[in-house]
Amino acid sequence: MNHSQHYAQKTCAAADAIALIRNGDTIIVPTGVGEPPALLEALSDQRHRLHGVAVSQILPLRKFGYFDEATQDHVRHSAYFFGGPSRPGGQAGWIDYIPAYFSELPQLIERGLTPADVVFSLASPMDEHGYFSLALAPDYTMAAVKKARVIVLEVNPNVPFAFGDCHVHISQVSALVETQDPLLEVGLPEIGTVQEAIGKYVAELIDDGSTLQIGYGGIPEAVVMQLKHKHDLGIHTEMIGDGILTLVEAGAVTNRKKTFLPGKMVATFGLGSQKLYRFMHRNPALEMHPVEFTNDPYIAAKNDRLVAINATMQVDMLGQCGSESLGTLPYSGTGGQADFVRAANRSRDGKAFIVLPSTAKGGSISRIVPTLSAGTHVTTSKNDINYVVTEYGVAQLRGKSARQRCEALIGIAHPDFRGELRNQARALKLL
Repeated sequence: MNHSQHYAQKTCAAADAIALIRNGDTIIVPTGVGEPPALLEALSDQRHRLHGVAVSQILPLRKFGYFDEATQDHVRHSAYFFGGPSRPGGQAGWIDYIPAYFSELPQLIERGLTPADVVFSLASPMDEHGYFSLALAPDYTMAAVKKARVIVLEVNPNVPFAFGDCHVHISQVSALVETQDPLLEVGLPEIGTVQEAIGKYVAELIDDGSTLQIGYGGIPEAVVMQLKHKHDLGIHTEMIGDGILTLVEAGAVTNRKKTFLPGKMVATFGLGSQKLYRFMHRNPALEMHPVEFTNDPYIAAKNDRLVAINATMQVDMLGQCGSESLGTLPYSGTGGQADFVRAANRSRDGKAFIVLPSTAKGGSISRIVPTLSAGTHVTTSKNDINYVVTEYGVAQLRGKSARQRCEALIGIAHPDFRGELRNQARALKLL
């Protein structure tokens, strides 16, 4: 049979594709917009007939029916990173959490340390050679494709066909489900005066010709908005979003000065507008790769002047960053922050920025603290920290003593808390 005949033979309704799932299976679903809504809705509809099925994913965007405490014995979410739909269940304890560096999730799958029996993914239409593109999120999904017993693709003409290592051949596919709904759009986060001030501090330290990794959030996007006047920036990141697209349109991103894959933007998932998804389609300047390529600190560090920009929620006097929990209460996950902090530290003339407002809860709490709140999950360690930036300035901690770090961090804390922080630091023998 030719590719078209194979395609026709494997096409079915979403409800019929669920019959391929066995009790006890783990279903791998891509990051964010890569999640296939028709398949996950069909799974939700049929969840009562299944038992012991897990859905593993980073950053779910829609609250499907299987996000249901009452049916967790049938289908249960297993989070690599919490998003809005999974966070309440994670905090209540009926959604599982698998701690891991984003870059190492494919390795966990390949070595069988975390199961991958089934893959559900959005995909582009098939090309003339029989290939589909998982352009929206090849991430850990490509590793699961090599491992899984069943691969089901939800084929949607709105999914871009991107270049890079993100393609699946018709011969690998167990079933195909066709849909035409517009892709989910995720808008840019809100940028206020605090975020803008932090963005300006960071932007001043980014040189022309730098290669950027930009995390999601108001402050990283505020940095992006300050970079439109820069020249010959490059992109090697985990997420490509509308902020990066803005820099491309402004002429600030050319990728010409990159020392690794010059001329190419590199990412592992896309998250943004319809305009962004159209930009990704067959764009020779963009390659979408699995996360073990994009986020591996050794590979990413091949880019000289690599700049990593990521947000946190709390920093202690030694520079430890709690970016994924509120005390013991889980909020997000490790993601790629530690991957890119380490990559920037390895990069020649690289810089790793951790950004955060100086206060929380309407200014009543300092985010710079003597010690992290009890039970806080440490995301970036004291040994990896480089720059910490608030709206009050920049503290460069790498290579500094504990006493020097303490002084620098108090200097960028909110003025209302500096006296108290200094007294607490003395009590801890840090000053």
